[in-house]
Amino acid sequence: MVDRLVNSEANARRIAMVENCFGSSGQPLAEQGRVLVGEGVLTKMCRKKPKARQFFLFNDILVYGNIVINKKKYNKQHVIPLEEVKLESLKDEGQYRNGWLIRTASKSFAVYAATATEKEEWMAHIEKCIEDLLRKSGKQPPSEHAAVWVPDNEAAICMHCKKTQFTVLNRRHHCRKCGAVVCGPCSSKRFVLRTQSEKPLRVCLHCYDRLTRDKTRTPRPLPSVAAAAAKAAGDAAGSGGESSQDDDSDDEDERPAVEDKHDEGFTSYNAVKNGFGARVTTV
Repeated sequence: MVDRLVNSEANARRIAMVENCFGSSGQPLAEQGRVLVGEGVLTKMCRKKPKARQFFLFNDILVYGNIVINKKKYNKQHVIPLEEVKLESLKDEGQYRNGWLIRTASKSFAVYAATATEKEEWMAHIEKCIEDLLRKSGKQPPSEHAAVWVPDNEAAICMHCKKTQFTVLNRRHHCRKCGAVVCGPCSSKRFVLRTQSEKPLRVCLHCYDRLTRDKTRTPRPLPSVAAAAAKAAGDAAGSGGESSQDDDSDDEDERPAVEDKHDEGFTSYNAVKNGFGARVTTV
């Protein structure tokens, strides 16, 4: 009983420390039954370039943010429910090694660990948390996931028309359905992707044609006020109603990190075997 109380208090302190590091830029993380499983620095593939991000793995959510001062201050907090997550391992390619995809219905992205061992640690811990959550809830994992955006530097020309070269005036845009980098004319359409937003989002012409064909094949429900509203939103998706949000909200730091050196390795608070007080760092 005493050990359990000590472990609970240690877990509560760790969660409070995470909340303090995010400050007013983050949301409260302390909840009944929530446990901080581990933490570490991963390289997240952002729209413009790879960037270091601090990740915190809880037994029900994955939290990450920009590093302002290592171990002391983070901002731009993102919270991902683990029930929505699917992991996919990536093959090593050139400088990009030890990576995997974190996929959800609303957003998907690639992350990279410093070593193969660290990658195995992260993926094993996340998969275990997801497995436990789904078993307890009886829910099924989501079948649809958002596309991973192609980084800007991997597309010098539009991936749709294969003609338009990107310049200061000809900006890059991302199709929210397939993740391709496309020019303005090739992404002039909008479509409501319910898993990502209730507002019409930018899609390329190829995806727009396919989405509209699929929509016409889907049996229509009986007319209702809600259906009429949905139709109005869908009609607005064809043109206008710019709700593009082309910038990855996590792409730009508000300020440079004070410390460039980060601890490598997944710090695991092994709650199953050793109690919350046991701290094991894999390097």
